[in-house]
This record gives sequence, structure tokens and C-alpha cells, in this order.
Amino acid sequence: MGQIIFLRHGQAKNNTERILAGRTEGVPLTDTGIKQSEYTAELLEHMNISAIYSSPIERAKHTAEIVGKHNSLDITIDDRLNELDMGKFTGMPYDEIFKSHGNVFMKFYNSDLEIAHNGVETFPDVKKRILGIVDYIIEKHPDQNILLVTHMDPIKAMLSTIVDLSPTNLFELIIANASLNIFREKDRKFSLSGLNVMDPSRFNQGW
Repeated sequence: MGQIIFLRHGQAKNNTERILAGRTEGVPLTDTGIKQSEYTAELLEHMNISAIYSSPIERAKHTAEIVGKHNSLDITIDDRLNELDMGKFTGMPYDEIFKSHGNVFMKFYNSDLEIAHNGVETFPDVKKRILGIVDYIIEKHPDQNILLVTHMDPIKAMLSTIVDLSPTNLFELIIANASLNIFREKDRKFSLSGLNVMDPSRFNQGW
């Protein structure tokens, strides 16, 4: 039995500025995000991680590098862990998008046609690529604990494959920055064993 551990990147500049950065380059971790990642790196010391795979996006890659350095592991970049392609919404403030297009996040989880029409990657497509890398990990690292460093919606995509979540549930669920989300795997069957796992000192803070 192995564990596939999804780690959302630490707090980044786009999170504090409430901007849909998507795959835009040059969006770094904040000082808080770096500290969050360091705390998580320490948590992972006790989880017997065998390998680390990361999204190519700077904020995720930097998080993975912090964890890898602390745990003496190299990082493999995999595009399947990428952030969503936000299409025409890339770089726009949340409030501006909501004002002009309504709740685009609910539309995304509902697979509304407006999402694809604006060039945004669809939720089923996110699920497809995430399940693709999970299948790859199971084959390459049987019965090992593997860390995948990625973004909020790829983690929600994995979660939604084993837990029956409505679009409203998906919208309201927050995957905290630098939190661990742990899926136990046996014979290609998954169970959720940890959601938003983080250093206890963070539970009384804003995520």
C-alpha cells in the first residue's frame, strides 16, 4: 500500500492580490509562502517520501525545491501537474471577472460551455491529466509514498474522483496553501486519509 500526497504550493503573490494568474510566469511565493513551505518540508520528514514531482509553474516548483532540499530528494517536473490554463481570464482580478462573467468558478465545476468558450481548461480535462499522472506514479513507484506538488484545482480534481462532491461543494472547499492532501492507494482503489494537513500553528491563521 502506498500513499500519493498532493501538496498545494505555498502562498504566492497572486493569492494575496486575488488575481487569476493561471500559467503566467513570474508569480513568486511570498515570504509567508516560503515559511509555509518550510513547515511542510519538516512535516514530510516523517512520511518516508520516495520521490517528488512538481508542476513547472514557479510557485509550485519553488515549493517543491524547498521540500526537496529539506528531505534530500531531487524533483521531477511534470506538465500534468500544471495550473489551469485560464484562457481569456489569465491575469484578471477575481472581482473584475465576477462582475463581467458571474461566478466563473461555479461555471467551471459545472462544466458550463462558457468556460471552454473563453479558452479555460475544463474540469473534466483537469481530471484526465491528473488521473494520468496518478496511474503513471502507481506503475513507476508501486507501494511507495510519492509527493506531487501542484495547485488547488488539480487537487480538487483528484478528490472529486473518490468523494461525491457537488459543484457547490467543490467551489466552497478551500485547499490551503502548502497543505498536504493524502490519498492511500491499494490495487488502484483510493481512500482519503488526510485533507489540508499542515503545521498545527497554522490552524488559527487565515489560509
